[in-house]
Amino acid sequence: MKVVFGIDFGTTNSALSIYRDGKVEVVDIDESGANRSLMRSVLYFNEDDEIFAGQEAISHYVGEGAAGRFMQSIKTFLPNRSFEGTEVFGKKYGIDDLVAIILRRIKAKGEAYVGSPVDSVVLGRPVVFSEDAEKDALAQKRLEQAARKAGFRHIHFQFEPVAAALAYEETLPAGGEKLVFIGDFGGGTSDFTVIRVKGGDFARADRRADVLSIGGVYTAGDKFDSQIMWEKVAKYFGRGVKYKGMGKEELFDIPHSIIYTLCQWHRIPLLRARKTREQIRLIKNAATDRQALENLEHLISDNYGFFLFQCIEKAKCELSQQDATQISFKERGLILEEGITREEFEAINRENLSRISNCIDEVISRSGVGRDQIDTVFLTGGTSRIPMIRRLFEERFGEDKLENRNAFTSVVHGLGASVPLFYEAD
Repeated sequence: MKVVFGIDFGTTNSALSIYRDGKVEVVDIDESGANRSLMRSVLYFNEDDEIFAGQEAISHYVGEGAAGRFMQSIKTFLPNRSFEGTEVFGKKYGIDDLVAIILRRIKAKGEAYVGSPVDSVVLGRPVVFSEDAEKDALAQKRLEQAARKAGFRHIHFQFEPVAAALAYEETLPAGGEKLVFIGDFGGGTSDFTVIRVKGGDFARADRRADVLSIGGVYTAGDKFDSQIMWEKVAKYFGRGVKYKGMGKEELFDIPHSIIYTLCQWHRIPLLRARKTREQIRLIKNAATDRQALENLEHLISDNYGFFLFQCIEKAKCELSQQDATQISFKERGLILEEGITREEFEAINRENLSRISNCIDEVISRSGVGRDQIDTVFLTGGTSRIPMIRRLFEERFGEDKLENRNAFTSVVHGLGASVPLFYEAD
């Protein structure tokens, strides 16, 4: 069989696997990253018409003082009809062009590794790009267009939790059969499936009958970060500040749309629009807390939202290991030291947790099997390590059934393992 790539294009990170000679290998795609097998799904455009991806993009963004254009969480815009693309230094890029840049970089890394061109790929996709069926179809269409622009001619899609199941399946002894609940937690979506897995060489069989149910919800790691921003950090940038209307004594709240956009790290660049910045300037001059509005202006002009959210994410991760931590951030005269406890984190995310919990129950219900019939619960993705997420599964299945392995590469390994399902042996 020819060489085929498996690509997990994620909201936060992307990864690559290679299928050849009946074997799957996850390969390094970002030598300068902390985890070389992952590439941050980010882009940086500088004024010299150069484009950087991954850790290199972050390094140039920092080194050049945010003089260029930094983009992150591009995947979240795929189902957004109103976002067709953007203009960078006078050049237009469609949403598929932006994704294609990242896919092309990953493809080049893989081709350098195998020493030959590769035009076939299995791409991961969440169970739900959007809960709106038309938007979901649009997202997959755009992702396919991006893959074609990146140079792939033969493209197949695999659901990410099914890919994770296939990765788990490879760890089973020949003949071993299990009923598994898969929880795949990404940056943008949480996806679940109940699937029958079998040890041994079952890869070439049509596996549709083994998938008992599948589902997902558009609530995941980024939502938890946004909630921390909303409840604990946004007050430093104008949330709760009031201002006087033009020629009036009456006090008004800062427009909800500004604060809502501020609390979603991938949407912060939208605040750079001239009309929005002028609106913030006028509000600042009549605000009860002028400093908070100045902080907001600096965040927008210096484009440091990405780094602020990195500090928020760091605090979130620390709360998985300890009962309390600090959100620490310093920039342009702003010294932010905000404490947060695990108890607070769980309280402010109660609604997000409820959405995930309801989706888990729906997937179990549709599978037609009882919880006690599930042999193993296999969790993947960084968010799966959060204690309140683990408790959802412990309460339903018991702690002894939970397994966590290769939190960040299970899906991409499974995409490689999916290759024989879509490509016949040559």
